[in-house]
Amino acid sequence: MGFLIGVLVAVGAFVLVLGILVLIHEFGHFAAAKYFKVRVEVFSIGFGKRLFGFKRGDTDYRIAALPLGGYVKMSGENPLEPATGDPGEFMSHPRWQRFVIALAGPAMNIVFAIALMTAIFMVHYEHPIWWNRPADVGWVMDGSAGDKAGIQPGDRIVRIDGVQNPTWQDVLLKGFINPGQPVSIAVQRNGQLISTTITPDKVGPQEVGNTGLVPSQPNEITTIQHEMPAYQAGLRLGDQILTVDGVPVNTTQSLLRQLQRSGDKPTQIIVLRDGQQMNFTVKPVLLEIEGDKKYRIGVLCEPVQIDKLPFSAALNRSLEENWKSSFLMVELLQKMVKRQISIKQLSGPVGIAGAAGEAAKEGMVPLLTLMALISLQLGIFNLLPIPIMDGGVILLLLIEGLMRRDINARIKERIYQAAFVFLVLFAVVVIYNDIAKLPGIGH
Repeated sequence: MGFLIGVLVAVGAFVLVLGILVLIHEFGHFAAAKYFKVRVEVFSIGFGKRLFGFKRGDTDYRIAALPLGGYVKMSGENPLEPATGDPGEFMSHPRWQRFVIALAGPAMNIVFAIALMTAIFMVHYEHPIWWNRPADVGWVMDGSAGDKAGIQPGDRIVRIDGVQNPTWQDVLLKGFINPGQPVSIAVQRNGQLISTTITPDKVGPQEVGNTGLVPSQPNEITTIQHEMPAYQAGLRLGDQILTVDGVPVNTTQSLLRQLQRSGDKPTQIIVLRDGQQMNFTVKPVLLEIEGDKKYRIGVLCEPVQIDKLPFSAALNRSLEENWKSSFLMVELLQKMVKRQISIKQLSGPVGIAGAAGEAAKEGMVPLLTLMALISLQLGIFNLLPIPIMDGGVILLLLIEGLMRRDINARIKERIYQAAFVFLVLFAVVVIYNDIAKLPGIGH
């Protein structure tokens, strides 16, 4: 029953997110077409058979059977059909107007992403406390890429892949998009600058990069299990763990390491509570979680920060985050073309549905944040110079503008046919990868 509910939540969240984003995208084309007095015959959410809708003026507004996109059908937009000269036809309008109509869809998605993230930053943006802080290393996983690169706890990362004074967001994203690829990195240690390279490990079914570097953060208890030793010894929510058996700890991983060294012996833990240090004796217990046996005391330390910014600061923050995300996506696509990273990093309908379902379970803000990210990606993806897509239409219009004449109809037909085959094959590969990454199906 739980699995079925999870599937229904994922499907519902997917339809909601995609439906809104498609509506916004197609409304951009629709509004621009109407502004330039181009006759719009169909405004459809979804493809295939018309399920229901209504007609107003020249336009049939409809919901179609396959909810994986949508379209605006304008009169005379097919360049392979003979033009009648009707002023309401798409091809009867100047190229610059057709350019604006093609650009309006992706532009609406990008504007929506900026507006939505601005609203989130104004109302409630929750993120790990270290996300936008300087990249101080709190722990390095044994045998990880960071360990092999010689990076040590206490180092501050001052440069990675050309980014100066990066935040942890920058460091993690650079690692994420460079699996198996050497990345230049520089750290500051005891006043000295040390330059080296780090090669992020490929992890998970998506083969994303992982550096094994863990941010330094206050070890503040955010979750505590009442039946476990920590609570029974007197530790409480909000306590900041300072030392374990006299050893300073500033990450959950360093805390776990010290607990493994102590084993089942009584352990001295010093915490900071209301500005005062307090000493507790805790005896760890050996537990197996998902096949991993470790000594634990029943606490989780994941402090978060909640931002509520004024409008101007929220807008600037939104512009900055969307700018970063845009460049990240372009960089990802470039690396895929160069075959430096796997196409498995892309997610199709199944992957998006899964992500939407997980976000919906966490609450409205995570779901809206995901919606903003997908809207931005949808806008950028549609600007790629692939014929049939908006970016392809824009490219052909630019070429025709430079040539000062239309491209031969037969050549256009061949271009569109090749693009259609490419997009179908691309969709098949992405959906196959989505399915292969499902639990119990992939490796």
